[in-house]
Amino acid sequence: MALVKLESGLQKPAWSVSRGHNKTYLPKLVDEPTPVIDYEKLRWLCEIDGLKGNEQRSSMVTLTQRATGKSSEAEKKEPKKLYPIDDITHDIRDYMPLFHKQRKSERPEHVRSDNLKTLRKLLKKLPFERTATENDKVCSILKTFDFFKEKIDGNVLKELCVVAVLEQWKDPGFTVFGRSGLYMVLKGKVKPITYPYLNEDNEPQDSRAPTPLLTDENEDVLKPGDCFGTLTKVKRDQGSRIFSVETIDQNCEFLKISSSDYTRVIEQIKHRNHTEKVNLLLSCGQYQLWPKQPVLKVADLIEWMALPPNTLIASEGYKAPYIGFIKKGECHVLRQVDVMHTLRNGRREKRTKQVVMGKLKDSESFAELSVLLDEPITCTILTSSNVELGVIKKDRIRELDDDTTKLFQQSNERTFGSLTKNDIQEEYMNQELKREWNEFKHGVMMEVINYKGIRPGYGKWAK
Repeated sequence: MALVKLESGLQKPAWSVSRGHNKTYLPKLVDEPTPVIDYEKLRWLCEIDGLKGNEQRSSMVTLTQRATGKSSEAEKKEPKKLYPIDDITHDIRDYMPLFHKQRKSERPEHVRSDNLKTLRKLLKKLPFERTATENDKVCSILKTFDFFKEKIDGNVLKELCVVAVLEQWKDPGFTVFGRSGLYMVLKGKVKPITYPYLNEDNEPQDSRAPTPLLTDENEDVLKPGDCFGTLTKVKRDQGSRIFSVETIDQNCEFLKISSSDYTRVIEQIKHRNHTEKVNLLLSCGQYQLWPKQPVLKVADLIEWMALPPNTLIASEGYKAPYIGFIKKGECHVLRQVDVMHTLRNGRREKRTKQVVMGKLKDSESFAELSVLLDEPITCTILTSSNVELGVIKKDRIRELDDDTTKLFQQSNERTFGSLTKNDIQEEYMNQELKREWNEFKHGVMMEVINYKGIRPGYGKWAK
């Protein structure tokens, strides 16, 4: 197959190849016919995959394109598809650093040492320079030490990590006064001067009690990870050496949480917690028009509680254990109904069943009158999801004055107590009919699916 047609063959040039003294002459030029391109064959070749050049422009350019240097939008080159770069490498040198980095000892003493090094590194930054992630890391490390884990609440400890600082004492023999805050040894060793050297209960010390000094024969030494000092303020003279220690090594480093910061954090948490309780109480509709003073009194009695799903809070016919204010979550309200049940032998007997009559959602309360009047509650309350609620227990209701108690009784009604037996039976019938209809639809659907031997979950229908 040829792409060029020739009307006549080319003439063979007359070359002289003799090696003698004869002169060599160039061939005479003969008028050759102009080659003609067979475009039909060219188009046919261009349609074959692999022969056409996708990355090169077409050689057939119009005169207009040659003159202007522009091309139409359709003839412009389409951008190539950029495939993602494969990050997988087969060079072992790329994996060895990761392998060595993950090889950590699981011995408690090694983990403790690594945690102390991390604390020293993080606390070298000032409190305003540390990020929230770094403060969370400090908190998680402090929870591995017994004192912080057992003596300080998790929410309080998280706030204290924000104000924790690093103190350094370069020379041995210096006295570190522990009455101004809580210290934890990060590097070096110290020797207690007084006993006790740590206020473990975080209770105010008696200012009139003398400070018992330890003798030189005492061999107690505090190592990295041990604590001394107090979180609560101690009212003593300026020169009092209570909770004090003496440095033994050089360049001792301590984590310090001052007593003033601890007091401020506790006050902030209490204020925030009280404000949250007041907002929860005011979010319930019946308490929005209450005066401010009774709202504050009731908010002081509220305690937080978290319940998982399917937790029984109160049973119909029994006294409620507390008044509840739902902050987050959902509860089902059930009422009892007497129905006739048919046994397999055809006999019918009377049974008591429970019907879901409604739901309690956010910013709703329950069991006020049951607790105030000391009477059985009119419904059963069951959690349907994770529920966070504020509660007022029975023993704390007595702290309310008579005016607030009467205000409670006037503002509330019995929880779902207005429902009659006809309402409950009608709701039960509607739910039973809906359940039977769903079972019928499911049965028909399964019968159709299994008609040809198709069983979901088996054979080629298995996932």
